[in-house]
Amino acid sequence: MAGLIVHEWVEKTGGSEKVVDQFVHQFPDADVFVLWSNDPGRFGQNLRESWISRTPLRRSKVTALPFEIPTWRRIPERRSYEWILSSSHLFAHHARVPRQRDIPKFVYAHTPARYIWEPDLDERGRSAAARVISTAIKPLDRIRAQEARAIATNSEFTRARAKRTWHRDSVVIYPPVDVARITSTSVWAEALDEQERLLLESIQPGYLLGASRFVSYKRLDLVIAAGEASGRPVVIAGAGGLKGDIVRRGKEASVPVVVVESPRDRLLFALYQRAFGFVFPAVEDFGIMPVEAMAAGTPVIVGPVGGAKESVNAAQGGVVLRDYSSESLREAVIDLEHVDRRGLPARAGMFSNEAFRARIGDWIANGI
Repeated sequence: MAGLIVHEWVEKTGGSEKVVDQFVHQFPDADVFVLWSNDPGRFGQNLRESWISRTPLRRSKVTALPFEIPTWRRIPERRSYEWILSSSHLFAHHARVPRQRDIPKFVYAHTPARYIWEPDLDERGRSAAARVISTAIKPLDRIRAQEARAIATNSEFTRARAKRTWHRDSVVIYPPVDVARITSTSVWAEALDEQERLLLESIQPGYLLGASRFVSYKRLDLVIAAGEASGRPVVIAGAGGLKGDIVRRGKEASVPVVVVESPRDRLLFALYQRAFGFVFPAVEDFGIMPVEAMAAGTPVIVGPVGGAKESVNAAQGGVVLRDYSSESLREAVIDLEHVDRRGLPARAGMFSNEAFRARIGDWIANGI
C-alpha cells in the first residue's frame, strides 16, 4: 500500500511547497492531492487536483474558503492507502478519504490558520465578516485536529500555538532548507552575469542585508534602522507592493540604502556572502532566509518573537534582539563580530533537506 500526501494549494514559490517537495522526494510512490495547482508539472504524474481547480474559485482564496472544508472530507479514492501525510496551514489537516476512514493521518502543521485563531498576526482575519466565520469554524477545526495520529510543527513557536488552539501537543521538525545548494559554491559572485557582477561591485562593503517580500509585517524599515544605528550601509532585496515606501525610506536614511528588486538566487546568495550581517526582524513561524544566510556564512540578527530565533540559537549563528530600539539594534550589530563565521555553514546543515527527510521518514515509520 502507498501513502497519500495532501497540501492546500500549490504556488511556484513558497516555503510550504518546499516541504511538499521533500515529502515527495522521501515518498516517491505516494499520491499527492491538492485543491489546485498554479505550478503545472510539479509533483509529476501522481498529482491530483480537486474539483475547485476547474472553477473560477481557484482565483480567489477568500471565495473558495467555504468550499474547502467539505472538499477535504471527500478526497476521491484512487487506491488503498497506508497513511495520509498532510501539509497544513489552513484546512488540509481535515483531509479524509471517505471509504478509508481508519487510515492513520500525520499532520505537518506550518501553523494553525492564523487568520482564524490569531487574527492580530494576519490582517485577513481582522474584518467583521472574517471574525464571524472564525467563531463558527474554530470548534470544528479543533475537533478535526484530534483525528491526527501525530502532529509535527515547524518550530517551538508553532508548537505552542498548536497546543493553545488545537489542544494538541506535537513534535518539532524544522522545515527543509537547501543548504547543500548554497554551500556548493564557495564564491557566488563568480557565478554572476556581467550586469549582476557590476551591481554587486557597486555596493559599499560591510553592509547589512534585509531580504523578503516587500510587505509591512516583514519590517524591512528596521533593517534600515539597524544600518542607521550602527553606521553601516544597507541593502534591501526582494519585491512587492511596498517598494515605493522602502525606496522613500532609504532616501531619507542617514546611511546609503540600495534596493535590489527580484534578485535571482545566485545574486541573493552572493549578497548573503558579502554582507556583514543579515537582519530579519519579522515575526515568522520559522523563517527560511535566516538559515540561508547562515549557510552562506553570514551571521543573523532576528527579532525577540517568533521561530527564527530558534534556528539562530541552535546554529550559534547570530544575535536575538531584546527589543527593536535603536540601542538594541546597534548592540546586536556589534555583537555579530563574535560569531564564528567559518563554522557557520556546517552548523546550518542541521536544517538541510537531507536532515528533514530523515526526520520525516522516522516520524512516519514510528507512528504507523
